[in-house]
Amino acid sequence: MNKKENLKASVIECCVNGTMTIKVAADRLGFSERYVKKLKARYKKLGASSMLHGNCGRQPKHAIDAEIKSKIIEIWKQPDFEECNFKHFQEFLEEDYNIIISYSALYNLLHKKGYKSPRKHKKIKVHNRRKERSSEGELLQVDGTPHQFFYGDDKMYCLHGFIDDATHKVTGLYLSENECMHGYLEVTRQTLKNFGMPLALYADGSSIFFPKDKELTIEEQLAGLTKPTTQYGRMMDELNIKLIHAGSSQAKGRVERLWNTLHDRLRTEFRINKITTLEEANEFLIKYIPKFNKKFAIEAENKQSSFMKLPKYVNIDYLLSVKYNRTVDVSNCISISGTTFLIETKEILHKKKVEICISKRIGMKVRFNEKWYKITPISTQNKKSLKSNESIEGIIQEFIYFNCLKNERLSA
Repeated sequence: MNKKENLKASVIECCVNGTMTIKVAADRLGFSERYVKKLKARYKKLGASSMLHGNCGRQPKHAIDAEIKSKIIEIWKQPDFEECNFKHFQEFLEEDYNIIISYSALYNLLHKKGYKSPRKHKKIKVHNRRKERSSEGELLQVDGTPHQFFYGDDKMYCLHGFIDDATHKVTGLYLSENECMHGYLEVTRQTLKNFGMPLALYADGSSIFFPKDKELTIEEQLAGLTKPTTQYGRMMDELNIKLIHAGSSQAKGRVERLWNTLHDRLRTEFRINKITTLEEANEFLIKYIPKFNKKFAIEAENKQSSFMKLPKYVNIDYLLSVKYNRTVDVSNCISISGTTFLIETKEILHKKKVEICISKRIGMKVRFNEKWYKITPISTQNKKSLKSNESIEGIIQEFIYFNCLKNERLSA
């Protein structure tokens, strides 16, 4: 018997012995007099054991079978789950092992066995949250996060991502060696193709998004711009997507909290799925985004979406490329950063203006009258002619690296 049942038995025994009235017993136990009379009659017939609850000693119907408990512990002890938090582990049990268990039951089971969830919850300062936008596509928060995503690999890789402010939907994820233009271009590509064009992007002060200098560069003057911009800013201007500068990490707390979740989950997901390379990771992320959104997304206050479908006339490879304007000389060549390139066509007359387009996807090409043309480097700044195929390809890769793949944080 527990304390409550012992007290009840003692009071009813006093009633049976005549040392306490029914009314006093009812007041002491908080029962009605009618119920106390029933307890008194039961006590006379069955004794003190009749004061036990009817379910005493019975196995609850919702109790977890001992065999299931043992299996859960066995699964938890697998090396793949050593960095997995309890909530994520609960999802794996349901999806991969067909074991359905509530979080509280799982927590109690693992906690009683001495296991702790690896997530560390630190005390943080409380900040007033900015009110969420009312409709999907009205504002996307943009950021990149470095982390050791691969088990057994101490190298830090950067995950680039967009998240919708109203619905908390992730619209794009891309993993690369460092925070770079290419990473953000790939996330932008995913967003434009799978969701559409948002009204605005909310990003930090990275030089990818906002110019460091307030004066126009020569390139910008030649392009006819009236205010400084970045290559990425120019791309968003073409789609009339507004870039908003976030003054602090707290200002874009939605995407910062997303990183906390993905740091835990992706490392475990990659480990379980035997993913060890960037190529494998990025293929996995494309399929993982819908699964993540199904679990964590919410409904927007306004059901009408602010996303606009990407117009058919937009060439996405052309849009998402770094561009430089140049004039063709009499020898059908152009020059950029001290390197002379030959345009491999006779369709473009000299003194015509062309665009040099650079990205990891298309390489380095010239665009004129909506047509692409291959270009080949023929000499460098010191006027030395190029003959080796390796040096030719190396120069093109250097341009791609400098414009798209260099570590933005180190070069800023």
